[in-house]
Amino acid sequence: MKLTIVGASGTFPGPRSGCSSYLLEQDGFRLLLDVGNGSTGALQEACGLLGPDAVIVSHLHGDHYLDLITYTYARRYHPEGQAAMLPVYGPSNIREQIVGAFGRNVDDLLAETYEFHPIDRDQKVAVGPFEVDLRRVNHPVETYGMRVSAGGRILAYSADSGECSTLIDLAKDVDVFLCEASYLDGDDNPPDVHLTGKQAARFAASADARRLMLTHLVPWGDETRTLAEANGGYEGEIVVARPLDMHDV
Repeated sequence: MKLTIVGASGTFPGPRSGCSSYLLEQDGFRLLLDVGNGSTGALQEACGLLGPDAVIVSHLHGDHYLDLITYTYARRYHPEGQAAMLPVYGPSNIREQIVGAFGRNVDDLLAETYEFHPIDRDQKVAVGPFEVDLRRVNHPVETYGMRVSAGGRILAYSADSGECSTLIDLAKDVDVFLCEASYLDGDDNPPDVHLTGKQAARFAASADARRLMLTHLVPWGDETRTLAEANGGYEGEIVVARPLDMHDV
């Protein structure tokens, strides 16, 4: 399984990164986890504009799904011809949210572009060669963390989450734990929204994850401090997700 970081910025795009978006490849199939605002620029370099074969959206905050709006036009009106229907898995009201963003009737446009698969509970889905275990995590809106398996390898993705035991279940013995680390330890952080690097490391250690990859760092944060906080609580390899970096899971 190959992982390419398409976008890794949290909350809003940074000067060198769009928001959350991660490409997984196995047996020629390309699965995109999240399509945050600003991410489709790098997507064109990562796999080509029409490269993804399916999409899973963790939750409906803009930094995780908004580029699906403009990506509609890219797939429907590409000069090489209309692309195949793209399966899109996401929270229960994903279609309604996208319709609302357009501000007009787009039923025909969406019906020719996306094949929506709403998720309304913890569940497992098969997407191409990937087995995906989706679990609700601790965030103010309906949000699903993911445990993705293929080819004998496993990646866990926290999505956005405050502290919750579900993260340990998702990341148990995984090869890579792709975990958000939006906050800095010691700041006046609101509860049940995001994690710090220190908290991400603690969950990775509790789950016996083999590697920890920190993502969703906000542009006004302090990457050096985040990494130092994480290094204090986890003995395995820690890396920071960077746009267009490729990793073997």
